[in-house]
Amino acid sequence: MNYPYFLRVLRVSVVKQPFVVAPNLTPPARQAKIMSMSTLRAIIKTMRPKQWTKNVVVYAALIFDGKFLEVDLFLKTTALFALFCLVSSAVYLLNDLVDIEKDRAHPLKRNRPLASGALKPVYAIIALVALLVFALPVSWLLDPVAGLILAAYFVMNVAYSFWLKNMVILDVFTIATGFVLRVAAGAAVVHVERFSPWLYVCITLVALIIALGKRRAELVALEEDAGNHRAILDEYNLDFLDHLISLTTGATVVTYSLYTFSARNLPANHLMMLTIPIVIYFLFRYLYLIHVRHLGGAPDELIFKDKPLFFSGIFWALAVVVILYLSNYHP
Repeated sequence: MNYPYFLRVLRVSVVKQPFVVAPNLTPPARQAKIMSMSTLRAIIKTMRPKQWTKNVVVYAALIFDGKFLEVDLFLKTTALFALFCLVSSAVYLLNDLVDIEKDRAHPLKRNRPLASGALKPVYAIIALVALLVFALPVSWLLDPVAGLILAAYFVMNVAYSFWLKNMVILDVFTIATGFVLRVAAGAAVVHVERFSPWLYVCITLVALIIALGKRRAELVALEEDAGNHRAILDEYNLDFLDHLISLTTGATVVTYSLYTFSARNLPANHLMMLTIPIVIYFLFRYLYLIHVRHLGGAPDELIFKDKPLFFSGIFWALAVVVILYLSNYHP
């Protein structure tokens, strides 16, 4: 990050905004309302609501610990989901503030509100602070451990925005750690008793596949100009990423398979092993999309746009719920 530039943007936004006298074509109150609505829409767009789907992993502990039908814990987990959405949005606001100069040179990111000028940096900063001031104290009231994890999640992402995103391999591990922290916070809220450690490993591996696939998609899309848009891409190449993706995919299949027949929290009839082919198909489909279709740059959108990927995920989730809750699951 160009730290002096970031300070310069903030200073110009707060202190040196020029006052332009426009023709009085509409009443002042109407002008102010139009500007405020435009700013609000730009803030919401920068908050990336589409990427809130990543936060559904907070429900993992609730489901796999056999407490999905307990209304109070479901509501607490849903509240945690909402808080993670707010904090992750604060992270996106921070990222766009930090990368505002690079985004203006990017073929797609230059259309983001901050990079395009539709949103003034000062308003983004106010929104960022407001989100954190609300979400972090509320998460502490919801559950102190979950509150600490959520705070750690934000601190880690601050480190990612300024430093870790420029460290090869550590950048994708940081992304994967974000998913693990979401699951850990969900486990803290429901006070898990039977949540298998194998699931932490599975979630880490799947998150690594997604992060590596995103890096690969960026390299393919930006080609030789990739390093100018994201410096860390100079440290990667397609061959290296393909090896890492293959290694991580194999490890995911092995780890999930071990979970299905060795985790203590599963039904004794080993029906969970029937979900292994669904997971393999899901992974193979994702690999097809990133290697053959050259997609994966926006994995949160890809899972909804690709119907086979989406329905395989839904089918797996339904199979898990049926096996855990309707197949004599009495731990």
